[in-house]
Amino acid sequence: MINRRDLLVGGGAAAAAYLAGSFVPLVAQNAPNFGAPSVVQVGYRKQKLGDMEVIALNDGVVRRPLAAEFVPNAPLTEVQALLRSQNLPTEYVDVPFTAFLIVAGNRRVLIDTGFADNGPATTGRLQANLNAAGFTVNDIDTVVISHHHGDHINGLRNKAGQLVFPKAKIMVPSIEHGFWMDDARMAAAPDAMKGAFQNVRRVFGGLGADQLVQFQAGQDIMPGVTTTAAYGHTPGMVTVSAQSRGEKFAYLADLTNVPQLFARNPDWSVVFDMNPEQARQTRRSVFEMVVNEKVMAGGFHFPFPAFGRIEKMGNGYDFKPVA
Repeated sequence: MINRRDLLVGGGAAAAAYLAGSFVPLVAQNAPNFGAPSVVQVGYRKQKLGDMEVIALNDGVVRRPLAAEFVPNAPLTEVQALLRSQNLPTEYVDVPFTAFLIVAGNRRVLIDTGFADNGPATTGRLQANLNAAGFTVNDIDTVVISHHHGDHINGLRNKAGQLVFPKAKIMVPSIEHGFWMDDARMAAAPDAMKGAFQNVRRVFGGLGADQLVQFQAGQDIMPGVTTTAAYGHTPGMVTVSAQSRGEKFAYLADLTNVPQLFARNPDWSVVFDMNPEQARQTRRSVFEMVVNEKVMAGGFHFPFPAFGRIEKMGNGYDFKPVA
């Protein structure tokens, strides 16, 4: 189980603001202004999966200055060189946020939620993109949370405290939920981390057992949709997979942040990995599965449309988005 030292090794104060939901780490708040990132104009993409449909729903993007802390176990010059080799900027990174909706018969299962109106100005677009895709917040019957970082859970409630998906059952991984809701662990956490614990209480507080349902990794959400343990980025993160008529989709959550870096170099850790070594091992094993089984994969921080194929590339992997 992750302790105080793991929290500090996993980014300390630099990661704390992100874990609580603001995303921009403290060390970058006085950095040069590199302008606003481009927001995708059509923020949804539909993909058939047998008798199911998978819909990517973009919540926006954040531009953050690139500093040495972003990849703590690699020299900044190597990180910049890899970005440069892909004709990407080396002074900053654009990090998108994309949730996924699984439509199966009369079921509407949303995986992760983005920010709602709690985040930066270039986020909070999920609801508009959901509407553009032909659905409303009242159509969502189930919300599955992969892990409790702010950009994945803050979209459950707006700033006023109202539930964004009022008719949905909210399903959370039991190990993840237990970690963040542990009062003793919150009290023992570094001061910079306490906001993340408090944010989890803000989002999930007041939900009854009939609406907030905990599940074990490996448990089915519904027929054809299941979960798998993917620990390391957080203590209890899960991936979610859907399968229909021999076709399979795997939502990788935050298995990798910015695949142009962390898929190409799976042994690199992002500052937000709470247990970097465990996250590294999980990243490699899941990528191997996705490649070997030729699974269509999607990631919360993958470039939009945020799903496609993973291919081997040297000692790492490459993400090929759907056309």
